[in-house]
Amino acid sequence: MSNGYLTTHVLDTARGVPAPGIAIALYRVSGDGRDRIAEAVTNADGRTDAPILPPGDFAPGIYELVFSAGDYLRATGQAGDAPLFLDAVPIRFGISDAGAHYHVPLLLSPFGYSTYRGS
Repeated sequence: MSNGYLTTHVLDTARGVPAPGIAIALYRVSGDGRDRIAEAVTNADGRTDAPILPPGDFAPGIYELVFSAGDYLRATGQAGDAPLFLDAVPIRFGISDAGAHYHVPLLLSPFGYSTYRGS
């Protein structure tokens, strides 16, 4: 069993605040397919209440976080005209160290986003 884990959070960079209420799905990617292995919703601090991939379930491989950003942008009046420029935001990344903490945040605005490997 590994002691590594995966966390995430979402910051609304257009408004300068955490982004609550964003649904997140985590997938393990294998070849051309992917399997949904976890779901969470961001809390008032823009974070999930627990690691989205806790120790014990954590393993090296390719993963994808998909953030339902469009629902949040509509709810906060930032969506603009349909279709949205950003709706579902996928971030695909690799985990190579089974004993490490990986933190993959989303910095979101209505017309752009970024990420990084945090701590």
